[in-house]
Amino acid sequence: MDLGVTRAAGRGGEHRALVERSWAASVGLTVVAAILPGSGFWFAGRRRLGAAIIVVTLAGLATALLFGLFTPRLYLHSVLQPTRLTALIIALVVVAVAWVVIIVLSHLALRPSEATGLQRVIGVCVAMTMCLVVATPFAVGASYAYTTRDFINQVFSKDPLSNTAPKNVSADNPWAGEPRVNILLLGGDGSVNRQGVRTDSMIVASIDTATGDTVLFSLPRNLENAPFPPGSPLAEVYPDGFQGPGDEGNWMLNAIYPLVPEEHPGLLGATDNEGADALKMSISQILGLKVNYYVLINLQGFVQLVNALGGITVNIDQAAPIGGNHDLNIPPTGYIQPGPNRHLDGHDALWFARGRWTTDDYDRMERQRCVIDAVIKQANPENVLLRYNQIAAAGKKIARTDIPQSLLPALVDLGLKVKDAKVRSVVFRPNDHFNPASPDFAYIRSIVSKALDPATPGVHKPKIVQPSESACAYNPVG
Repeated sequence: MDLGVTRAAGRGGEHRALVERSWAASVGLTVVAAILPGSGFWFAGRRRLGAAIIVVTLAGLATALLFGLFTPRLYLHSVLQPTRLTALIIALVVVAVAWVVIIVLSHLALRPSEATGLQRVIGVCVAMTMCLVVATPFAVGASYAYTTRDFINQVFSKDPLSNTAPKNVSADNPWAGEPRVNILLLGGDGSVNRQGVRTDSMIVASIDTATGDTVLFSLPRNLENAPFPPGSPLAEVYPDGFQGPGDEGNWMLNAIYPLVPEEHPGLLGATDNEGADALKMSISQILGLKVNYYVLINLQGFVQLVNALGGITVNIDQAAPIGGNHDLNIPPTGYIQPGPNRHLDGHDALWFARGRWTTDDYDRMERQRCVIDAVIKQANPENVLLRYNQIAAAGKKIARTDIPQSLLPALVDLGLKVKDAKVRSVVFRPNDHFNPASPDFAYIRSIVSKALDPATPGVHKPKIVQPSESACAYNPVG
């Protein structure tokens, strides 16, 4: 192919001098040099240097591609470790700068000496455009890596202080040899770092560490007389369960998180979150399960997260109230209209999840499960990639947990299993066997045993909701 290139014959091999090259050809070769680093030097006669850069470039691209395609698990593990993310940021910046320098030097080597002033300006513009095109993906990648590192460092502690989290865990044995890991999912109003937050949403996700099969146990916020493990400091100060003088509303399950640290600061020893430890201990005793970790989500900050995701889509069976307070007889300020596949922004999603003016806590618990499901569906890879920085920025403001950083790779592996596994839900509603004002904890534990192992005898068959039977389907009222 004639590129308008003529070279002077003579000695010197790869260092033969460029005698003449058309301006159009030099601009085209600059573009080629930007796409394949080193090719510019090759066309300019510096064959050894060009070949070396081409080989290094292709080897690096092939390694990155193979690593991403054939070892996605290792890739995910890498991006969840702050030290490796720091190394990745540095590597991306170095590669981007080196690539830009090669483009500039290639342009200078390829540019004909007889080019006019206008041609030189156009050539520089082309070279700078290619520099921008090449540098942008590296800048985005470095930005994502920085955001991820910042999110991990703010939400996940390297060594969280907790008296209820497992102690004997490691990268090789992340679940301490247990067949299930139980994570308490909490939703509360106000800042996740502020005392006084009431946990109106309490769901325990019990996950089979081998298969990923998951059962969600939803506990009502108004459950009373919550017990603590026998022999524990909390059992000594609350021998008859969580109760005391005054309004009974102060002694419901959702009040353990704020009231225990207020009434008995330091009772549980050194811990980052005494309220969370107390609630984990109580729910462990209620369910007969060892609650390993907790994740607290600030419901007000949840608005930011849903908006960052671009909203969620849910089925709404009946008009959902916005605002309103039963106790003070304050009516809602409006309603979210019913309908199938309703797309909600963060504000409406929050009220769909928490509103109960015309319904009760148990309907709200069902809707909260639907919202969680909708968020998971909306958080697909394509959407997360496009909105990653906004999602991560919202996430670090609304979440608090005692899951250590070192456990994140294992959680990724477990999450991949859960994605393709069975997810069921047990909702503790009032019935002939269960009254939240005077709960039969033996009955609750039998329900849990039955849900986790259907072969286990129980006093009553639990309400286990399969995804196809869930309240998230469109079933209009009336």
